[in-house]
Amino acid sequence: MEIEYSELDGGIRLIRLNGELDLNGTYSIEVQFVRYCEGDHARVLVDLSGVSHIASVGIPMLVNTAKSVVERGGKFVLAGAQENVANVLELVGIPQMVPIYPDLESAKMGLSSP
Repeated sequence: MEIEYSELDGGIRLIRLNGELDLNGTYSIEVQFVRYCEGDHARVLVDLSGVSHIASVGIPMLVNTAKSVVERGGKFVLAGAQENVANVLELVGIPQMVPIYPDLESAKMGLSSP
């Protein structure tokens, strides 16, 4: 699993994940992922387009980090999930907890709205 971080216009934090978000993948990036999401009023966009597989162990990392960001007055969204990853996220009810957008552009718009 690889993780890339950049900042977009408007202070949006873009985190790109590439690879398999399984036990090894989650373990290898979790500390860094959480650090990228720290601080008050963070606006975090997680690009899942490079994630080819997500296992149950990867889901708590996303949900717990999203909750933490929101509790500190921020926003946290997911974008670009491949069909198999999107199906897993849907199956476990992630869209009820974390906004999921089909692509980066719509996710950026979602983060920009009040």
